[in-house]
This record gives sequence, C-alpha cells and structure tokens, in this order.
Amino acid sequence: MAETIQVKLVRSPIGTTRRVRETLKGLGLGKVGSARVLKATPEVRGMVRRVSHLVAEIKD
Repeated sequence: MAETIQVKLVRSPIGTTRRVRETLKGLGLGKVGSARVLKATPEVRGMVRRVSHLVAEIKD
C-alpha cells in the first residue's frame, strides 16, 4: 500500500495570498476543520510545506 498522510485545515486562509489559497484548493481543503487523506508524493509534501502554518498533519 502506498504511504499516505492526513492533513487538516486548522486556521483560516483569510488574509493569505492567492497562491496559498490556491494551494489549499489543490489539496482539497476548503473549510476550517476539513481533512483529507492524500498520497505522500513529493508534490503533495511540498504543497503541505507551503501551507504548514495553516494545516496540521494528523498522525495515526
């Protein structure tokens, strides 16, 4: 099975740049509290790193 990571949006993107908001949209995170299970590819990890101040990585 491929490695996955679970991320949750914990802070509002209001006041952030357009690039950050589009990154969140690309990750599938819309509302505060929303969570997604994503494949741990280098691209996804880079997106999570870009918005790390708004999301939390949930450990199993």
